[in-house]
Amino acid sequence: MTQNMGLQQRVLRTDVSGMPLEWVGYQDAVRLITLDQVCYALGETLYKIHGGVNADSGCQSIVSVNAIIATEGQHPHKHLFTRNYVPPLSNKALFRRDQGLCLYCGQQFPNYLLSRDHVHPLSQGGQDRWGNVVTACKRCNNHKAGQTPEQAGMALLAIPFCPTHAEYVYLQGRQILADQMDFLLAHFPRNSVLRKRVEQGQSLLVT
Repeated sequence: MTQNMGLQQRVLRTDVSGMPLEWVGYQDAVRLITLDQVCYALGETLYKIHGGVNADSGCQSIVSVNAIIATEGQHPHKHLFTRNYVPPLSNKALFRRDQGLCLYCGQQFPNYLLSRDHVHPLSQGGQDRWGNVVTACKRCNNHKAGQTPEQAGMALLAIPFCPTHAEYVYLQGRQILADQMDFLLAHFPRNSVLRKRVEQGQSLLVT
């Protein structure tokens, strides 16, 4: 049914202009292809899905699914994907932004031992937004409590930032293939922290 890959590998879907939209499974990708909604495809072939047999020709249909598929139309909210665009804030994306590191003690933890910390506490007027939240282990978060890092005597190891739309798509990905990563990188800002991490293997930690 597939070529080289397990069925868990996801496909990067874009609009016709190449704007990254989302990750889709092979079933959604096949549906888009069979409905003639795919304008073009890029990257390696991930799957070759075998369909039914044509009664007249006796040939079995095969649908090839590439790593990147561009679908008809443009994203309905493309005008929002500007420098001021703010993607939804979730712990999953936040923990990935910060590489699963507690940005106070610097140690890496599994997600279930991590929490969302508000640098400027909500109780002191802070907001629940990308620029005010960091990943923290539960121990450090409990120790910091409703204080600022300065009040708690805790050094913040990296500056929180808001990802762009393309960076957010990256943060939502699971196993990202090289051609998919190259495509996404082309949409990252030149000064992107995530770009530097991917291209140079740098940590988010600052020295």
